[in-house]
Amino acid sequence: MISSRILVLGFAAALVPLAACSPADRSPSGGEQTAEASLCSYEPFGDPARAVDPPSTNDVQTTGTVDYVLDTNQGPITISMDRSAAPCTVHSFEALAQQGFYDDTRCHRLVDSGIFVLQCGDPTGTGRGGPGYRFADEVKGSTTYQAGTVAMANAGPDTNGSQFFLVYADTELPPSYTVFGRMDPDSLGVVNRIAVEGQDGSNPDGSGRPNNEARIIDVKRAP
Repeated sequence: MISSRILVLGFAAALVPLAACSPADRSPSGGEQTAEASLCSYEPFGDPARAVDPPSTNDVQTTGTVDYVLDTNQGPITISMDRSAAPCTVHSFEALAQQGFYDDTRCHRLVDSGIFVLQCGDPTGTGRGGPGYRFADEVKGSTTYQAGTVAMANAGPDTNGSQFFLVYADTELPPSYTVFGRMDPDSLGVVNRIAVEGQDGSNPDGSGRPNNEARIIDVKRAP
């Protein structure tokens, strides 16, 4: 997550630590393919903010894309996720979404100076909640964070869990945050409408809760 514990970011809110993924073997085919059981590792870490089972490790798909819709009180946010770029991350997101982990949760942190992100994915709304496991980064040195990017928040290397952030304006960050999806233009507009209202400055780094409340009602796979 984007956290005060991530000094390189200068963000301020902690995400519960998560667990480990190894590099994926890529398939040259265009269709979806199931990876070997050893591809991803989701290690127990802390107490889950909401009771969920960790993702299975024997049915991780490594090709194709999948779209999920965050139905929020401000409008739908559609995220197209690339399994080939971040198979362990997408697999985890799908497992959490299918179990209702993200339902009725507030996007708890808006950063609107220097870094332009809306952070979500913690049912406790504190920035410290996670799924009870952690997994490894899926990053490249060439990773960038343009407007529309969706990436995992973390508390340091290989501490991914459930928290993620939505980039609503081009943002310069080190390539330390796993990018696993992109928003379409309409969805980016929803996040921008939230961001334009600013935030309450409740965190030590000057970020805070969005003044225009952003609440995820539920998360469903797009038809």
